[in-house]
Amino acid sequence: MQVANKILTVLGAISLSVVVAAGQNDGLTQKSDPGYRLGPKDGLSIVVWGHDELSGKFTVAADGGLSFPLIGSIKAADRTALDVQNELTARLSDGYLNSPRVTVEIERYVSQRVFIIGEVRTPGAVSLTGPMTLLEVLARSGSLTEQAGGEVVILRPADPADAVPLVPGQSGTSELGRVSVQQLRRGTVAANIPLRDGDTVFVPRAEDIYVIGYVNRPGPYVMETGLTVLRALSLAGGTTALGSTGRIRIIRIVEGKRTETAAHLDDVLQPGDTISVGARWF
Repeated sequence: MQVANKILTVLGAISLSVVVAAGQNDGLTQKSDPGYRLGPKDGLSIVVWGHDELSGKFTVAADGGLSFPLIGSIKAADRTALDVQNELTARLSDGYLNSPRVTVEIERYVSQRVFIIGEVRTPGAVSLTGPMTLLEVLARSGSLTEQAGGEVVILRPADPADAVPLVPGQSGTSELGRVSVQQLRRGTVAANIPLRDGDTVFVPRAEDIYVIGYVNRPGPYVMETGLTVLRALSLAGGTTALGSTGRIRIIRIVEGKRTETAAHLDDVLQPGDTISVGARWF
């Protein structure tokens, strides 16, 4: 499909540039995001300068606590790395160390994630390594498949605690927006929606229209937003020497019944339409 191939090329280029910057889809990062709120299973690297016995790798427990030598457990969930750093510094200063220097970095992001499902190469959960946008999440999925449609749907649960993939129309789900792949390709800022924990990015399968009769390349073509008869003819290579743009019919199934109407070049098509180009009169 010509349109699908263009989409693959675009998102392939996007993937290359974004994945290099963002890293692999394993939750690792080289630098902590200052606004990220910690959660269960997030991994921390904590260094108490001059005290190797207190430094190391730590994991936020299922109850949101963080167990640390000398001082026991402190609350880590729903706090930033800087919050934890400040509390550890204060607690260690209280009768344990003289003017301790503590640094806390997030080593593994696990607790917050979004889901990407549908027509992508690598569907599944994507760990949020700080603020992430639609383009970054699409890049983490590899690219769109050849069956992908021309738009992407972003879904958000009513309760962020419901960390499961969502589908359009599901109870307790709101549709945050529908984004055209063409807008993403053009770099439209408004199309690159910021995502948050629990969101689902759904890439639906493309719907086709069909062009038959006196055209150079008859067959199915991917439905595009606002696709006109003229554009469909262009995808099909135009009419043959025998074809007539004045003898085009649109065949459409309406409520299970076949309808057939005369078409104009600026008519907008619907998924499943068949455009039939007749022969010219001689």
